[in-house]
This record gives sequence, C-alpha cells and structure tokens, in this order.
Amino acid sequence: MSPRRLIFVVFVLVISIHYLFTVVFKDHAPIPGLAQLGNQLGLSNLRGNATPVLASKLSVPDNLASDRENATFVFLCRNSDINGAVSSIQQMEDRFNKDYGYPWVLLNEEPFTEEFKRRVSVLTDAPIHFGQIPAEHWFQPEWIDENKAREGRLRMMAKGIIYAGSVSYRNMCRFNSGFFFRHELLQAYRYYWRPDVKFFCDLDYDPFHLMRTNNKTYGFTISLPEWQPTIPTLWNAVKEFTTEHPEYISPDNAMGFLSDDGGESYNLCHFWSNFEIADLDFWRGEAYQKFFDHLESKGGFYYERWGDAPVHSIAAALFARKDQLHFFRDIGYKHEFFQHCPSGKEWEKGRCSCDPNDNFDYAVNSCLPKYNALFS
Repeated sequence: MSPRRLIFVVFVLVISIHYLFTVVFKDHAPIPGLAQLGNQLGLSNLRGNATPVLASKLSVPDNLASDRENATFVFLCRNSDINGAVSSIQQMEDRFNKDYGYPWVLLNEEPFTEEFKRRVSVLTDAPIHFGQIPAEHWFQPEWIDENKAREGRLRMMAKGIIYAGSVSYRNMCRFNSGFFFRHELLQAYRYYWRPDVKFFCDLDYDPFHLMRTNNKTYGFTISLPEWQPTIPTLWNAVKEFTTEHPEYISPDNAMGFLSDDGGESYNLCHFWSNFEIADLDFWRGEAYQKFFDHLESKGGFYYERWGDAPVHSIAAALFARKDQLHFFRDIGYKHEFFQHCPSGKEWEKGRCSCDPNDNFDYAVNSCLPKYNALFS
C-alpha cells in the first residue's frame, strides 16, 4: 500500500471514530471539529483531493481555501459581553461564514477569561484569535486635561446624551478611530468586517471578494446623522486639516454626502460603524494617519465625545473616491433601534427573517438619499 493511500485510510478511520465519539459523548465536552482534526494530523492538504463523499462529510465548500480573501472579522468585546458576542458570532457563522471559514479577531482591554474563550470557540471551526489591547491604545492619555474633560462630560450629562459620562465609551471611540488597525493580530490582513449586530439574511457571495475585485474602500448598510452636541468642534478640526493638506482630498470625493454647502458646514451624516466592511490599508495610509493625529491633538475624543463612526465616515468620504464607497443593500442587520432589511427578490433570496416594511433606509433621519444623490 502506498504511503498516500495509507494516510487516506487512516484519515477515514479517524473520521469514523470522530463521529462515534460525537454520538457517544454528545453530553460531554465538545469534540474537535473535522477541520481541526485534519489540521492537527497534518492532513489539510488532502481536502482538494478528497472524494465527493468525503468532501460532503467534511462540509467544506470547494472555494473555501482557494478563493478566500485576506480578511477577518474584528470584534471588540468585554468578558461581560459574552451573550451578545455569542449571538453575533453564531448569526454570522450560520448566515455566511460556515461556508467560508474566515478567521475571527476578538479584542479586549483585559485578558479574555477561559469561560469566554470556551463559549465562543464552539461556534465555529474557523480560527479565533484573542487579543489584549495595549494600555496606551485604550486609556485616556495623560496629556488630556481631566478637569476640562470632566466639565465636558457633565455638560453632556445635563443634556441627557447617551454615554455622556462614560470615559470607557470614549476610550472605545478613540481606539476604533486610530488604533484598532495597528493591533498585532490584524497586521496580516487587508480587509475586515465588524459584526457587532444582528444579521437577518443568508449571503450566497463573499463581500470581501466584492470589496477587492471592485476596488472598494468602505462598505456600509445604515447611514444617519450624528448627535451634534457630541461633536461641536469636529468639523472645524476637519476643515483645518483639509486646508493644510489639500493633497489628500480625492478629486472625485463624496463631500456631497457630508455637507450641503460645499464643505462650509457638516450636515452630520455618517455611516454607522458597528457594521463596516473596509480596507485596512486605507486606515494605515498616510492620509488617514495624519488625519487621525490631527484630531487626536485636539483632544475631542475626551473633551467632547467624538465617535469613530463620523471620523471614519468623514475620512472615507474625503480621501477615497465616491465610487469606492459601497452600500450593501442585500445584507440585513440591526443594531440598537435601527435596522436595514432588504426588500423584494433580495429579501426572498436571502431568506431574511426581518420585516421588509421595517427599514431605516428612507426614514426621516436616514442619510441614504444623500449617498444615492452622489451617483444621480
């Protein structure tokens, strides 16, 4: 018997034992997935040469290894967020990633507990990487005037603004604006998807592939106005930067999405960043790096409550071409009180569980019409 045939026979035997153990010990600790067994035994290279029957047992799509993009999911969560994290990961796996196996990167300002790791690891056979955020990327910098920052928080609290008094929320906004893409676990990747939402529909294509092949920079599903009291001086800071660095502004930009008067004022429209599929190289680029450094120097993440959503949106709209922005109209999702639900054939094709009549796209406060007007 040839060595390759012997390896194949051993692999089939391992599969048989695996299923026997799965049945006998179904109420005990999880049995490793088949993909994990293959990797542990060094047999992953047999996937492409397996017989149709074996491929069916493995539930591995033909394009899993060959067509997968250089991309990952990025999920910022705490140990106390375990139930929400489990829900989001499970929905993403069931609706999309079970057929693609994209890796996950989970980030936390503290070490993840073993219980957290155990509960999320059983949801997928895809790699999951758990990372801790460096303190200098998360906590309020020492140069921030805490008295001034506290006064700003108290003013917002008096107005009833959500997260007005939260320093940790501001840490998160600053981290997502200027540091998440610098984390060591993300250095190997080109594209990312933030999945901290509810997903309603099946996806029968790869959004990462769409981004790369169509040279897209930033993808979104919901756009709406920011709360002005949280960013009273942000646009002034933006105009300072664009005046000093006009070379970074794309000639075919999306200023019309951000401003109704040619850039004199900000109309508050932004893409909701709890769902975003984007190019990490854009954030790593010189234009965005200098843009963030300029905003950072103003202290607005702490003196006010600058969010990563308007920061990302303004940068993408100004530094990328407008045709590099993409509205994922066929991806149904919900976060907090707002949802995007596909309609018509897209709703049927996606087997969407959402109500197509409950859709923020053309609600009074939706900014989608301004995005559509860019191309009319």
